[in-house]
Formats: sequence, C-alpha cells, structure tokens
Amino acid sequence: MAGYSGTKDDYLKRLRRIEGQVRGLARMVDEDTYCIDILTQVAAVTSALQAVSLGLLEDHLGHCVVNAARESQEAGDAKVREAADAIARLVRS
Repeated sequence: MAGYSGTKDDYLKRLRRIEGQVRGLARMVDEDTYCIDILTQVAAVTSALQAVSLGLLEDHLGHCVVNAARESQEAGDAKVREAADAIARLVRS
C-alpha cells in the first residue's frame, strides 16, 4: 500500500486543479497574453507541484521509510537512500 493511500483523493483533486492551470497557461500563450502574466501563472503551477511533491515525500517518509525501518536495518537504510535520492532530484529541478 502506498504511503499516500489515505490522501489519494486529495492528491488527485490537487493534480486535476494543476492540470487545469496548465491548460490555462496554454490558452494564455495561444491568446498572446502578456509575458509577465504567463510567468506569474507558471510560478503558481510550479509552487502547486512543489506542494504536491512535498506532501508525497512526507507521506513516503512517514509510511514507507518508517515501515521499512521496522522491518530491518537494511530495508530502512535502502528506503532512506531512496528518499534522499528523490529529495536530490526535487532540489535539482
């Protein structure tokens, strides 16, 4: 079971809202909207995606990593490395 299973519907709602924002961005470009207004909306979408990422990361740490650590030291270490790699990818993006 995924760590976010309890909040899956919330994540899906947020992602659908972000999807609508991205469609709005495409519409803005199509309609030749002022560049700064588009960039403002890009920043909003980016922030929304970062919030989803942080929520998923928190769920992963609180569920997957904790459960693996209870299982064994090796399993816990592997999940911590996996989480650290995910954090590194998020920081680079």
